[in-house]
Amino acid sequence: MDIREIQNLIKFVAKSGATEVKLEMDDFKITIKTTTEGAESTTTYVQQMPMHAAPQMAAPQVAAAPAVTEAPAATPAADDNSKYITVKSPIIGTFYRKPAPDKPMFVEVGSTIGKGDVLCVIEAMKLFNEIESEVSGKIVKVLVDDSSPVEFDQPLFLVDPS
Repeated sequence: MDIREIQNLIKFVAKSGATEVKLEMDDFKITIKTTTEGAESTTTYVQQMPMHAAPQMAAPQVAAAPAVTEAPAATPAADDNSKYITVKSPIIGTFYRKPAPDKPMFVEVGSTIGKGDVLCVIEAMKLFNEIESEVSGKIVKVLVDDSSPVEFDQPLFLVDPS
């Protein structure tokens, strides 16, 4: 793996919002950790070559774009959030709001949903997994952009069950 591939990996991790990624191959191991506090975000990585007598290399720190997150003020009023149910991702993968590029979105803000309705699909290892609602209600907010990577237990939608 050359330096360009490592830099591309760092950029991908920074954009995905993941906090830590470990990659182990035959002759080296890379750990990328991203922490976000306020507007500051740092990405570090270490490359180890245990099979060679070469010294351990530490690459210079690279400033990365902060992960895209919604500010608390951008969500519905904080005192109202307690009445909303958060639909979370059951798997890691890529979030899609449509079944196909030429099809309409499964749900929009304001859509009324029932238990068992498909809200989105998450692609994981070339498989498209339909994510069904476990509650009935109305979509208040979509928390993830279409075609974005998502983590396990990451909030996807806010639903008003009333």
